[in-house]
Amino acid sequence: MRKIKASGKVWAVLAAFLCIILLLLAHRGKKKEIILEFGMFTGSNWDVATANSFVIIDKAIARFEEEHPGVHIHYYSGVLKEDYSEWFSRKLLVDREPDVFMVLGTDFNQFSSLGVMKNLNELMERDASFDPEKYFSSAFCTGQYGGIQYALPYETVPTLMFVNKTLLTKEGISMPDQDWTWEDLIEICERVTKDTDGDGVPDQFGIFNYDWMDAVCSNGGEIFDSDGTQGYFTDERLVESVKYIRQLNELNQGQKVVQEDFNNGNVAFMPLTFAEYRTYKTYPYKIKRYANFQWDCITMPAGTQGDNLSQVETLLMGISANTKEEMLAWEFLKLLTYDEELQTEIFRYSQGASVLKAVTQSSEMESIVQEDMEEGDTVISGKLLGRVIEEGHIEPQFKRYEQALALADSEISNILENDKTVDSSLKILQRTINNYLRQ
Repeated sequence: MRKIKASGKVWAVLAAFLCIILLLLAHRGKKKEIILEFGMFTGSNWDVATANSFVIIDKAIARFEEEHPGVHIHYYSGVLKEDYSEWFSRKLLVDREPDVFMVLGTDFNQFSSLGVMKNLNELMERDASFDPEKYFSSAFCTGQYGGIQYALPYETVPTLMFVNKTLLTKEGISMPDQDWTWEDLIEICERVTKDTDGDGVPDQFGIFNYDWMDAVCSNGGEIFDSDGTQGYFTDERLVESVKYIRQLNELNQGQKVVQEDFNNGNVAFMPLTFAEYRTYKTYPYKIKRYANFQWDCITMPAGTQGDNLSQVETLLMGISANTKEEMLAWEFLKLLTYDEELQTEIFRYSQGASVLKAVTQSSEMESIVQEDMEEGDTVISGKLLGRVIEEGHIEPQFKRYEQALALADSEISNILENDKTVDSSLKILQRTINNYLRQ
């Protein structure tokens, strides 16, 4: 009997031990599941129609989860771009910001200065497989603040010049070359601006929506220094740019050119982004706008002291400074922004361009873009698109940039609209802006 009892005790101990082992294994299995939060908004960053905003992200998530068993990427769907900043701010207030997230251009300076995003310098340096040279330098530098890399570029769009080919042909004017100049632009605008219906006022115009900032970009100028401590409103290149815009405006003889004039085919030129180019060159959006004339895009005209350059905008992605999964967050960020296969999908499912040189400058890019266009439509070459992005102008990154630019734009618009003396008015603006920046 004692042997039987002893044996029973042994079995009981073994059974209890086995249960503990199973519980530990089950608990360990549960701990292995990691949730990585991703922050994104619905729709296009470039304010054009899109129905495929989740396709690339879903593909990236499926691939990442397959390569990282036990890791699940979660994101909230349905957050509109116009609501994204408020949504993200609410997450910050309760310390529940996503591990990896899209960063709007209007939020980047604020997030960087407040320590919301992780400094990526060390992560980049430790990763032997990561080479920043694969990015377009303009796109990559957009993610820097105070010399520190806080975000990586995901998608980019340069500004191009929209040309109404039908109108130019009607006026016997050849399509400008890719290396055209301000002189060429104003000469064409003079030739096409006229009264076509005989009522005594012009109803056909040279250009719409080309502003002083476009001119500064192509004239080799800057609006502010990189640290945001002073403006350059008395700089010869900026002054010349504002005067050039005045010359263009004077050709309209007091008539205000509006979007409808361009849509109706009565304007020769208008700046637009690469995203708009892709959207309105394809069905069904092509038939909604600009269907009554042939059009194409070229580079912006070069100023007397500049080149055929334009503004480049970039959608950034960063990592939360408070993430508990630093390496997983880095790997997911790198997959989205650095993987050539996923970056190629931008040309299939979005309207922007890849931030990787090899992808944007490839023949595959041209083939993908051509698929959505009508036969005979020309496609911007990868070489030209790459050049416009690589050499493009990017905004300086400092905390009060948005407010300072709005103040400058308002005052320069006032100078142009009210026929104020450019030189003296810009000197006053220089003092106003510098006082504001140094407060």
